[in-house]
Amino acid sequence: MDELQDIGNWLRERLPQLLAEHGVPGAAVAIGAGEQTVEVAAGVLSTATGVEATADSVFQIGSVTKVLTATLVMQLVGEGRVALDAPVRTYLPGFREATVRQLLCHTSGFEGDVFTDTGKGDDCLATYVDLLDEVPQLFEPGTMFSYNNTGYCVLGRIVEVVRGKPFDACMRDHLFTPLGMTHAANDPYEAILHRAAVGHLAGKPSAVWAMARSNAPAGSMLAMTPRDLLAFARMHLANDGLRAMRQPQVALPDIGWGTAWGLGWELYDLPGGLVFGHDGNTIGQSAVLRVVPGRDLAVAIFTNGGDPKPLRKEILGRVLELPADPVPDPAARLNARRYAGTYRSSTGETRVDEDERGRLWLEHVPLGVTAELGDEGYRTELAGWRGDSLLPVEPGHGPVAFLGDDGEGRARYLHTGRADVRSPGRTQG
Repeated sequence: MDELQDIGNWLRERLPQLLAEHGVPGAAVAIGAGEQTVEVAAGVLSTATGVEATADSVFQIGSVTKVLTATLVMQLVGEGRVALDAPVRTYLPGFREATVRQLLCHTSGFEGDVFTDTGKGDDCLATYVDLLDEVPQLFEPGTMFSYNNTGYCVLGRIVEVVRGKPFDACMRDHLFTPLGMTHAANDPYEAILHRAAVGHLAGKPSAVWAMARSNAPAGSMLAMTPRDLLAFARMHLANDGLRAMRQPQVALPDIGWGTAWGLGWELYDLPGGLVFGHDGNTIGQSAVLRVVPGRDLAVAIFTNGGDPKPLRKEILGRVLELPADPVPDPAARLNARRYAGTYRSSTGETRVDEDERGRLWLEHVPLGVTAELGDEGYRTELAGWRGDSLLPVEPGHGPVAFLGDDGEGRARYLHTGRADVRSPGRTQG
């Protein structure tokens, strides 16, 4: 395909420039159209060693792992061994109220960012799930979307129990080996057998390569080449039995993400038609996968630090017709009383205040594991956009949505992909 070769030629010239412009140490990209693939890598895997990034280098894919976990579950659904609408307790006795489907599409409603390290043994997932009894329930299962890492760890445990073997073995036996994913690593012990990227924080190599094994089904460890991720994407393009995964299950809040979530996939209603995919971030590494079924096309972009968002946007823009960036609506009127307050989750506290000139300000402070991993707090003015969705004025932050009602006309949730709950006892505005 001439178009694919033209994109490959552009990418080979442009990728090193993009790394320099955005402070990204290294990157690897693969674009597949039909049976053809273009692979390009540039930069270094670690600024400490200077080892060159190549097409055979493995990068952590973070939460893109969730789609692989969802696929393992859907294989069991296809075998008749798991039912989507069965309670989770069918497979994990004593678990709270939630169904397998709700875990897959992030509507189970319990606190979703539990990163407890339960060790490196094969029992780590079982131990982790046993610790979830006290995790708060934020909303009734099935009533709204809130991105949930913890739910995917539970799904990984279901896979283990039904298959009767550790999650890593399930991943290798049922995805890596059948798909010929020769450069896919479940953990650091496997990754070290390849040229492995190191994440960078504040321009320096991270002192920690991966998060806890107990969060592996959600994306704490899995690493691979973009080529291997394309092999996985091609399976989804070719396998009619997996088409259900890209059927909308829940609409997303108006926060600049996709339109809806399927059974693992984020769904985008773009000008050129349906696109599905997932993003991932770990300690200084990031990944993005986009699949265009109408064009038999898939794109995987991996980076290991710096500011990867503009890099990804430029590359994706050469392949997809992306929506325009959101811009403030000068005619919007902000309901300060509805929005002002403090909203909390296990990973952050966000305070929204009105100043003496009637402007709204948002201040976010990372907590827990996000603070430990180097996330930085920020303060920004909020501008009107669409309804109860507002735009941070400071660049680099996506829209936020104020949802629900606390019974006094104020928003119950601040939604940024996750639904953070209004703290009680604070009246403002």
